[in-house]
Amino acid sequence: DGYGGGGYHSLRHRSSAPNSHIQSHNYEPDESEVWRAYVAQVHFSNRGQWWTTGKKRALKRWILTFLVGVIQALVATICNFFTKVLSKQKFDHVRDLLADGYNQEHLATAAQAAGAGASFVADDDMLIAQDGTADGESESSGRSSNFFGGSAFLAFCFYQTLFAACASLFVYFEPVAAGSGIPEIKCFLNGIDLPRIVRVKTLFCKVIGVTFSVAAGLPVGKEGPMVHSGSVVAAGISQGRTKFWGVDTSFSKFSDFRNDREKRDFVACGAAAGVAAAFGAPIGGVLFSLEEGASYWSTKLTWRAFFCAMTTVATLFAIKNVDSWWGQADVDKLFSFGEFNSLSGEASNFSIWELPIFIIIGCLGGLIGAVFNAANEHITIWRMKRINHSKARRFMEVVAISLCVSVVSFVMPLVWGRCTKLPTDMQDWTNQEKNLVDALVSFRCDPKTEYNEVASLIFTEADVAIKQLFHFREGGGDDNSTFSSGALFLFFVPYMIMATVVYGIAVPSGLFVPSLLSGAAFGRLCGHLLHKLDHTSGTFADSGTYALMGAAAVLGGMARMTISLTVILLEATGDMQYVLPLMLVLMSARFTGNVFNEGLYDIHIHLKHIPFMEPEVPPIAERNEIVAGQVMSTEVKCLRPVERAGVVYDLLRSCSHGTFPIVDTASGGTLYGTASRSMLCTLLQRRAFGSPDVLEEHDVSKNLGPRRLSPLVQWDTIERAYPRYPTIDDVDMRESDNNCWLDLRPYANTAPYTVNETASIQRTYRLFRTLGLRFLCVVNHNNQVVGIITRKDLLPEALTNSLLRGRNAHVIDDINSVS
Repeated sequence: DGYGGGGYHSLRHRSSAPNSHIQSHNYEPDESEVWRAYVAQVHFSNRGQWWTTGKKRALKRWILTFLVGVIQALVATICNFFTKVLSKQKFDHVRDLLADGYNQEHLATAAQAAGAGASFVADDDMLIAQDGTADGESESSGRSSNFFGGSAFLAFCFYQTLFAACASLFVYFEPVAAGSGIPEIKCFLNGIDLPRIVRVKTLFCKVIGVTFSVAAGLPVGKEGPMVHSGSVVAAGISQGRTKFWGVDTSFSKFSDFRNDREKRDFVACGAAAGVAAAFGAPIGGVLFSLEEGASYWSTKLTWRAFFCAMTTVATLFAIKNVDSWWGQADVDKLFSFGEFNSLSGEASNFSIWELPIFIIIGCLGGLIGAVFNAANEHITIWRMKRINHSKARRFMEVVAISLCVSVVSFVMPLVWGRCTKLPTDMQDWTNQEKNLVDALVSFRCDPKTEYNEVASLIFTEADVAIKQLFHFREGGGDDNSTFSSGALFLFFVPYMIMATVVYGIAVPSGLFVPSLLSGAAFGRLCGHLLHKLDHTSGTFADSGTYALMGAAAVLGGMARMTISLTVILLEATGDMQYVLPLMLVLMSARFTGNVFNEGLYDIHIHLKHIPFMEPEVPPIAERNEIVAGQVMSTEVKCLRPVERAGVVYDLLRSCSHGTFPIVDTASGGTLYGTASRSMLCTLLQRRAFGSPDVLEEHDVSKNLGPRRLSPLVQWDTIERAYPRYPTIDDVDMRESDNNCWLDLRPYANTAPYTVNETASIQRTYRLFRTLGLRFLCVVNHNNQVVGIITRKDLLPEALTNSLLRGRNAHVIDDINSVS
């Protein structure tokens, strides 16, 4: 906002310079005379009316919220459909090539045995028949096999790298589309106006990019970007206009919602809809928006977010079941972790005495999450110094990392190199378990009777792999070991390392699914080791239960979410028996992780030097006695109630401040009000100034009374340009305009929030954070402006710098400047 740092400029510019262009939202309207006139006009038009403007606005708000939920469901459906199409194309082709290679090796072995005289002539005839059958099976992929030389490895690397490059191209076009978008939306809801974060162009690049990045086989998910896409949809729908199309699409129907407060509330609803679309968890989406997203919440916003998430899930439900003409619903078609059933009748799948074991798993997950966050933080710092300043380097990094991930992913099943027999005794297995058995990948094994354990977790979609880890039976009562300890360990460690490196590259990527998949492998490994320790006597719960606890532990250790994540996992599992274990695991993971560092989203916010305001007062303010006069910025540029147009123009040219106090020179320089930069630029652009002859210079310091000295611009005319107000570069000032008078009294916010210079920093911080202010004027006992506080002045670093100044440092500076 042009201010910040508490006047300690040598240290301030080092931290805030990278994001000095970031502005804050303004949630409070300027209570000026033109605003009061507009409100009075609205009230007058509603007099005696039943269908008032307020009721119309409320109906529009609910209709737009409904549209946000429907459109976000459509976006999620399209993204999920094309992701499955691309992934199926890739895996089918690679599996065909692997099957061809296995058949050729098998036939070659049989030919060697026949050539050695171990078979009769009839066996040779059978070999020729088998050879023809193999050729017929591979005919569909023959041309592509010739293109890759019959190499499944080359085909796999080609698909993976191509899709990753396509995803990176969309980030090349719109850089803010990279990552999950959750840290940016969290900052947006905190009151920070990040550039281009809710633009329609960002939506297209985000959705199409994450489709390719997930299909590229990178350890990323599309759940985080769904939160970002829902927020963009909500912002675009509520504003009704977009620069992407080059035209105004609103037709003045949505002008009531063109302000920062309404946009913030719609974005909070969109974030809830994004989680609902990703996990089919509407209640979890509302709690996610409350716990992790929004900084300002209300009861009405709770109902709207609930309605938006409900609409999203209802739309998904209708789309998924359209083939049955909306008869009996097929719940399996919605995203879930599969159907969890009690394996022992009506009793739970775990014992009460196992709860401490779950707590230990939660602590281990918190430790894993802390290590992941710390490693990713160091990698991100290196990436910001060496790569992120160049788009070309970011693109080449994506290609290089994708190639490395492809090589490691293909080599891991080869290193395992063991073929496991498919389960045969499945009479009492559910259809879900039988379908998961069909999804196991043979990978150079006999596709009819064998599978590769590590390949079954890599050469398949992430949600299928998660279901396999959750639902394959291993209860200890028998020896059904679908995934052995070695295979789980071999998958878990490289996958976690790859996820650590990948998060932060120039592709749209989420963190939920990689954390759940790696955590499920970790939890199932723990369960498997406990069964081995117990000699498979059935003392402990089944490994699927431990896989669920491990998934929650690792995700909770990385994101540090508790309430919303518990409900999301419960809605995804659909089984209430896991309420208490999930709560214990997530709390222990959060406590353990917080001992070492913050959550990953908070770490990335701080790495980008975004002035995010936490709910609580910084600890340094609690340990030291700091007052508002120490932290305020004294570089205040003031205006008079009636000012020369040339003076205003030169002031806007010379500084980048977003707010200018207006002081009443007729009463000794007391605070009259404030004027925003956007309003001043609008008045200059519209040439709303009077003739130079209407007032003499020496009359400005006198009481001018109600006389108006310049043409009046209505409040709705000024706000019509939101959010792209004219800048000072859009103003064309003539030489003759410099001496014209600009009457600021009708436009001044005559009721700005102020705080005395002796107020404690705790009170100042709570006032600023609770009301969501953009600035706070600091006055002395005579109501004279002595400084301005913005959000940058209340950050821990700025508070630390303010300790170097005394309580009366600004008074000493004024005395020195006068002397």
